[in-house]
Amino acid sequence: MASSSIHPTAIVEDGARIGDDCEIGPFCHIGPRVSLGSGSRLHSHVVLAGNTTIGAGAQIFPFASLGHAPQHLKYKGEDTRLVIGLNCLVRESVTMNPGTVQGRSETSIGDNCSFFTGAHVAHDCVVGNNVTVINNVMLAGHCTIGDYATIAGGSGIHQFTRVGHHAYVGGLAAVEGDVIPFGMVIGNRAHLAGLNVIGMKRAGFNRDAIRNVRKAYRMLFSDDLTFKENMEEVETEYPDDPLVQDLLGFLKSGGDRAICFPRSTRPA
Repeated sequence: MASSSIHPTAIVEDGARIGDDCEIGPFCHIGPRVSLGSGSRLHSHVVLAGNTTIGAGAQIFPFASLGHAPQHLKYKGEDTRLVIGLNCLVRESVTMNPGTVQGRSETSIGDNCSFFTGAHVAHDCVVGNNVTVINNVMLAGHCTIGDYATIAGGSGIHQFTRVGHHAYVGGLAAVEGDVIPFGMVIGNRAHLAGLNVIGMKRAGFNRDAIRNVRKAYRMLFSDDLTFKENMEEVETEYPDDPLVQDLLGFLKSGGDRAICFPRSTRPA
């Protein structure tokens, strides 16, 4: 903390742990149970509360509020946590809440994530690494967001929903069903509209890998057979393809929500 720069108008309460080379700007307030990683910058008017741990290299902009009590009517002040990974970007007016004892008692954010203006992460969410959450996105409680997922502006994700890795949620989408890995959903209510091929290319997946996932997608959501039969055919067709098997694993593991389907297809 001795090597960090703390503006004289900022309040850092006794007990707070501040890493080396941090910059804490005007009118910030850091609570007594907060741990802020080295090299982090709080621009101004940032509030960090509760049992909150933030990894090194964070960039947090004005009026962000991280770690205050979860928005849950059954919360009675239990000791729950908010954990944020390394090198995360948190823009203006973002809110993140800790977990609840009714859930996993922790909200967790991975490394290298970006949260843009007005985004909200509710209690007990699990957000993976390299996730991008655009302006005014609302993640309800208990959501799970996979690595490299992108959630575009104004979208709302229903509680207990899973968004698979490398998925893309279109702007203003209302998502009440699980989104498959690599899937792209749009609309209100959201439906599958294909695969996030652009995201797959950016992530470095080669042409053969993308082609196999595309073929598996078409097989899965064909109207010729039931969805269960389609899954069995895909598993037989691609027994050794890691991406296709990962997609099938997501579907088999299930969740509390139904899967988002294309508009022309319904589960059977």
